[in-house]
Amino acid sequence: MDRKLSALILLLSFLVVSTADAEDWPQWGGPQRDIVWRETGIVEKLPAELPRVWSAPIAEGYAGPAVADGRVFVTDRLAKENLERVHAFDASTGDPLWSHKYDAPYSISYPAGPRATPTVDGNRVYTLGAVGHLFCFDVKSGDIVWGKHCVEDYGTKLPTWGMAGAPLVDGDQLIVLVGGADGALVVSFNKHTGEELWRALDDPDVGYCAPVILEFGGRRQLIIWHASHVSSLDPATGALLWQHPFPVRYALCVPTPRKLGNRLFLTAFYEGPLMLDLGENGLTPKELWRTDPSNNDLKNNSLHSIMPTSIVTEKFIYGMSSYGQLRCVRTDTGEQVWETLKATGKGRWWNAFLIPHGKMSGERVYLANEQGELIQARLTGAGYEEIARAHLIKPTRKVQRRMTIWSHPAFAMKSVFARNDEELVRVDLAE
Repeated sequence: MDRKLSALILLLSFLVVSTADAEDWPQWGGPQRDIVWRETGIVEKLPAELPRVWSAPIAEGYAGPAVADGRVFVTDRLAKENLERVHAFDASTGDPLWSHKYDAPYSISYPAGPRATPTVDGNRVYTLGAVGHLFCFDVKSGDIVWGKHCVEDYGTKLPTWGMAGAPLVDGDQLIVLVGGADGALVVSFNKHTGEELWRALDDPDVGYCAPVILEFGGRRQLIIWHASHVSSLDPATGALLWQHPFPVRYALCVPTPRKLGNRLFLTAFYEGPLMLDLGENGLTPKELWRTDPSNNDLKNNSLHSIMPTSIVTEKFIYGMSSYGQLRCVRTDTGEQVWETLKATGKGRWWNAFLIPHGKMSGERVYLANEQGELIQARLTGAGYEEIARAHLIKPTRKVQRRMTIWSHPAFAMKSVFARNDEELVRVDLAE
């Protein structure tokens, strides 16, 4: 065999092996929609300067990127032109593959672009814009397969801060928080054609929490946290399995609900945390504990999270509270164990996203804070132990007199993909 050919085969074999354990981040929360980064072969400690693979120019937006099959998808907005856009980039090089723009005049607060992470499923990618434009695109060509406008098609009352719940694919369904009239808070579409399959729930305020499917009592349940209740639906039919009242001021329900055994944990900015026990059958919710009514967003000793999802373990829950406090509370009682401001700073809505690495645990956690820093830390009942921190991306959005970045990164291909209002970047974290 020719020596050059042998060398090429050896190189290709190496590349196949080296990327065999690489994973995608094809939707909100990653492959399992639980915000856990499970890739191996990642650096033990962040370098002082993160190695950028590439940077691509984009415009403003809050929606995090999705990474699948060698492509990155992200949405943004051209404010002066009243346009929203959907982009596809080559994940290896950052080269643009296609872009689609459409008219989207805003009437929402914080009008700085789309909120919902794209959802990639095979040869389709689904996007939901801030004012209700729902699209299904061909991932390779960018051609529209089908589309809806929630406001026109379902009478959606737009949330104050825009549509934010990333669509969920389940089998042949695309499940969307439409927020429509006539029992269409949640709508299931045929993911191939856009045909409505079922609709469920009445609530004038849709909220901002992405739908998630969890298993309780041996049964798959579609968990919908909306303004008035946390509700469980049969994913196949939309039939109501159970619901529990949890009224949330301004419909500000954002963090993803967390499952632990037969328990379900939620946390809201104003109302604080709630822990439910769903019983052995997974259908009989009972409150185990919740925030004392005297607690409020300004003065409290619990987890009043506005955006980031907490890490829930058997003994402790770790999460960001309302004014930048990274806190640890006991899982069985909600009692606060410790807090620190070392991961962020102190101020209203001060934010950092928590991404456990390997498993749902505090042993190895990445924190992407609103100053554009990436932090490695260890969280235990004894406290916060910082391992390393480095600059990831510039904060570009002014909020409460400080510059911020409120977009959740994607963790895929042994890299971090992050965006602000100016660029989308890939940073290599392979060991």
